[in-house]
Order: sequence, then structure tokens, then C-alpha cells
Amino acid sequence: MDLKDIQNLIKFVAKSGASEVKLETDDVKITIKTGSDTETTIVQQVPMQAQMPVQPMQPAPAAAPAPVATEAPAAPAEDSKYITIKSPIIGTFYRKPSPDKPLFVEVGQSIAEGDVLCIIEAMKLFNEIESEVSGKIVKVLVDDASPVEFDQPLFLVDPS
Repeated sequence: MDLKDIQNLIKFVAKSGASEVKLETDDVKITIKTGSDTETTIVQQVPMQAQMPVQPMQPAPAAAPAPVATEAPAAPAEDSKYITIKSPIIGTFYRKPSPDKPLFVEVGQSIAEGDVLCIIEAMKLFNEIESEVSGKIVKVLVDDASPVEFDQPLFLVDPS
């Protein structure tokens, strides 16, 4: 099971309104719980020599709908020329590699494709998030050490 499959499963569970889904195969154990204030995803993967096909599990009946974050557009006409860099995973957003180090990027700084923009911690693993575009950082949309959701906007970049 690759990252895209896990992300699609998380989206499906959030849309279905299920409160908890467990999926277990020989090499992967996933538990997704949704509650009133938090969403927890636990993924464990055991290395195997041959990958087994994964059978999707049907979600349990919904106890309560999953929380949905809504964002009001700040200035759609102004922000439309910018590229939004979004979170590829759920976790905790950090702007620095460690508390005593400088920020990866600052507003006004030029970036190139492949530059590290931030770190997202998920399950005690620190994932470097690299830029897929070149340009200039216009705005940082998330506070340091804040939780982020999958596909949540992190940065606005001016590609010109």
C-alpha cells in the first residue's frame, strides 16, 4: 500500500462520516479514527518480500460526521496569481529543522524547485517538504508547530 492509497483511504473515511476504520493486511495495519475535535491516523508497515494485494474494508456506520475545516478566501483576485503549496500528509508543521536552527524559508525569499520548505512530523518521523515550483515566498499560511491536514495550504508562492 503506497502513500496515495493511504491518502485516498483517509479522504474516503472523512467523507463517509465513519467514526473509526481499521484495515489490516499481512504488511500494513491502518486505524483511522475521527472524533469531534481530532483525527488520528495510525499506519504501521511491516516489510515483506512479496507485496500482497490489499482488499478495501467497508467503513462502519457513521456515529458522528467527521469535522470539516472551512477557510474563507482572503482575497481571491489577489491570490489567484500565486501557486499554493499544500501539505502532502497529516502531521505537525515545523518551519525549522530544530529549535536552535534558522527557518527553512522566509517571506520574500526566492526558492528553487527541490528546496526544503518545512518539515511535517507524522508518527515521530520528520518528513522534509520540498518545493515543486520555483518562485518567491509570498505568505506562510500555517503557524510553526501547528497541526496540518492532508492537502491543507502551507505557502503561497509567486512564480514570476
